[in-house]
This record gives sequence, C-alpha cells and structure tokens, in this order.
Amino acid sequence: MTHLAQPSSDPDVTPYEQVENAASHAGLMVMGALHPRHVAAKQLDSGTLILLGAGADFWPVLKASPEWHRPDPVDQWSKRVVSQMAEALGAQAYFPFGGPPYTPFINWALKSGRTFSSPVGALVHDTVGMMISYRGALHFAEEFAIPDPSGVSPCETCAAPCTTTCPVSALNAQDFYNIGGCHDHLDTSEGQTCMSGGCLARLACPLSTGAGRDPEQSAHHMRAFHPS
Repeated sequence: MTHLAQPSSDPDVTPYEQVENAASHAGLMVMGALHPRHVAAKQLDSGTLILLGAGADFWPVLKASPEWHRPDPVDQWSKRVVSQMAEALGAQAYFPFGGPPYTPFINWALKSGRTFSSPVGALVHDTVGMMISYRGALHFAEEFAIPDPSGVSPCETCAAPCTTTCPVSALNAQDFYNIGGCHDHLDTSEGQTCMSGGCLARLACPLSTGAGRDPEQSAHHMRAFHPS
C-alpha cells in the first residue's frame, strides 16, 4: 500500500513544493506545471495545473501495491494514488485514461513548456526524454508560483538518433509513426529486443536515461501495447 506524505504546515514550504514532496513520496514526479489562463490550455481556464508522471521509484512502489495483482494495475494504482493526493492537497484529479471523452493531456503537456514534439512526432520531455508516462494531474483553484520552464525543445540541439534507430523505420522523421509496421516487427524474433526492453527509438533519445526506467516496466508497457 502506498502511504502518502501529509501536507506540510511549514509556511516556508510552497504549494508547489508540497506537491513535489507528495509526488516523490508516492513514486511519482512533477513533469510540468502551468497556469491555464495564461497559456490557453484546453478545458481549464484558471488556477494551477500540475502534471504527474512515473518517477524512478514508480515501478517498485507499484509492484508492492495491492493493484499489482489486479487487472490494469498501472491505471488502477494511478487512479487511487493521484485521487488520494488530490484529496489531501485540496485539488481536482485528472487522468490521461478512462475515456472517451479523454482529458487533453497532450495539450497540457505541450503548454507546460517542458514537453515538446520530437522529430518523429512522439512527445519528448526535458527530463525523461521519450520515456514519458503521465499518470495524472492535479488542478488547484488558486494560482500559485510555479517554476519557469525553459520553453526550449531539447531536440533543437540534438542529432536526433530517434529518427534512425528503429530497425524497420516505424518511427521516422518522414512518416512519423507506421503503427502497422511496428506491430509486424514486434511479431518477429528480431522484435523481441523491443518487447523485452522497450522501444529502441524512444530509448535512443539522450534524455530517456533520465527516466530511470526499469526494463521490466518497459516490457510491461510493450505487452499492453502489443499483446501476444
């Protein structure tokens, strides 16, 4: 069971830092923050929105949770933990799953100034590269101070190995994503490298190492994407 950190009564701890601390305690990380009214975010027009993703400790925390032995453990764990964080911190929880209709997480991510479109079309984050796993978001009614993002895509100074690494060019700069070619490759013996360790193109992003991704976690996501 995940035990969440309680909100701090220390006046020197900012609301943003409280979210950071609670997220870290749960195995999550803050992947972006925005004031919706200032960036014309979809669906929201006020307050403060903080995006949460899988942190380096996410996988062992998930495996120790009761959800691990249930169907759809990643989303079920995320629903419980982010909802508990929202209740403890006085926020509204949102999730990138459970639709339709779906919450506009891609729009929110791009508006955060920390996530960008990569040369192959997939999202790339300034800390975890292309190994992005948003697990939820917290929306606060009030606006409070958040860090200023760089707003500059890391792809601007990158040699773009993501465009040339895929063995069958399913991810490339011209067609972006050939999903059929990807699934066909994953059915072959050569494709088992991707199945066991994660998408080679996404792993080729120099920033993807920042995710601290356990290969077992990547294999879990690959099985969900491409069931045998």
